[in-house]
Amino acid sequence: MTKTLSISIVTPSLNQASFINDALDSVVIQNYPNCEHLVIDGMSTDGTLELLRNFRTSSPGITWVSEPDSGQSEALNKGFRQATGDIIGWLNADDRYRMGCFARVAKMFEEDPELDILYGDYRVVDEFGGLVRIKPEIAFSAFVLFYHRVLYIPTTTTFFRRRVFDEGNWINEELQYVMDLEFFIRLAIRGYRFKHIPELLADFRLQPASKTCREPDKQRCEHRRVIFATVPLLRRLKSERLKRAALLFCRPIAGLRRYGEKAIRGSYWAQLQASSFDKFGS
Repeated sequence: MTKTLSISIVTPSLNQASFINDALDSVVIQNYPNCEHLVIDGMSTDGTLELLRNFRTSSPGITWVSEPDSGQSEALNKGFRQATGDIIGWLNADDRYRMGCFARVAKMFEEDPELDILYGDYRVVDEFGGLVRIKPEIAFSAFVLFYHRVLYIPTTTTFFRRRVFDEGNWINEELQYVMDLEFFIRLAIRGYRFKHIPELLADFRLQPASKTCREPDKQRCEHRRVIFATVPLLRRLKSERLKRAALLFCRPIAGLRRYGEKAIRGSYWAQLQASSFDKFGS
């Protein structure tokens, strides 16, 4: 009989009392037989700790600590180092998994021993959990990862085989906005195998206090700095002017590749249908 792969979920947290119950519940309702949930809190002061204490009483699968850290990146590394699962997921405290996510993810890893990183589709929801849009994604493309204007691999639906961390790959703690982009670029360059699953696995929440909504200019600046320093072609170019010119050339191609693949696959039509069904139930 095949051993059921164990799953660890790592959740960095800081003052997310309004949303963290949704994240915690979304792990519990998976009813997955071998799962741990590690919450790494950065000394929240908004009632998060009381919620975590109460939740742990009813759900022994959760482990949490609250201690000072330098930000989300350090918190993630703490959790990844403590995780014991065969598969490790990254769930921010204001996001949530959808029913059946873990069973589907485990099946994909069981069927493909060479698979290192799996990511799926997701829904964007507002601060109250209402649907904003459906986000189908594309098969993995290093070119799109390197040059597209945004990161198209959603961490909310991303799961790693534990060897990724056993082999010494960690989040860059100097980054606070696009640490996920830099991490994925590094893993791609090192030859780890990514795979997309065209199924809705999680909900990504847009809420006013999130870094995505609060500081988009800082995020864009860090994004450019990271790709100039890590993407092989851009890294080899000596001057800032040449880097910008290469990016200006490659970025539209990356965009066309992503949007073209989504159009060919019928993702936009499927997205419209799914949005209508979710909103109106028909």
